[in-house]
Amino acid sequence: MQFPDVIERNLTATFAYFDLLAVLLFSISGSLAAIRKKFDFIGVFIVAFFSSVGGGLIRDSIFIQGGPPLVVTNSSYLFVILLGFGVSMFFYEKLSKMVMTMKLVDAISLGMYSVVGASAALRAELVLLAAVLIGMFNAVGAGLIRDILIGEVPVIFKPGRFYAGAAIVGSSLFTVLYGLFGIDETIAALIAIISTFLVRVLSVRFDWRTKPVLKEV
Repeated sequence: MQFPDVIERNLTATFAYFDLLAVLLFSISGSLAAIRKKFDFIGVFIVAFFSSVGGGLIRDSIFIQGGPPLVVTNSSYLFVILLGFGVSMFFYEKLSKMVMTMKLVDAISLGMYSVVGASAALRAELVLLAAVLIGMFNAVGAGLIRDILIGEVPVIFKPGRFYAGAAIVGSSLFTVLYGLFGIDETIAALIAIISTFLVRVLSVRFDWRTKPVLKEV
């Protein structure tokens, strides 16, 4: 695992593991979505690739701009993407039946990516509000690109259960706890990830939904 360059690019070793785990989980969810759409293996891989690193590409290319995105400078990311792609291809039937498990996995990934984005922004010495927004974009970018690639309206654009809202909770909590109050980074990250997970899962469980700006007459 090539972690030195990751650490130099505003991610500690702990957060590099968080980032890689989120990449793996989003690679699996992206692959499953593409397989359900009956894409061929090239299409499935492309969706897996952009689903898994979409948030990181937005973070590294648009906001932080510390050089080429990590996915093209660190082979660990490509390995993890291929692992998620392979697992999905070989175990699609089993994974497709684990609907609740995949929702839980998605909620955990959302929390991890929101924290990784906010942490990278703070280490790049960006302002606190920017860290919150980058954490949110880092978290929802993967789902945004995945939905566009499979021909669906991105879930973050539609009224529904809290998704971007859950990511904002996570990135805000981490930014306040670590960036403002100086709480240990790992502790702050765990609190933020768990909080994001709970907000997302509870919104699904109790059907908490956002409302459209323009209501039907």
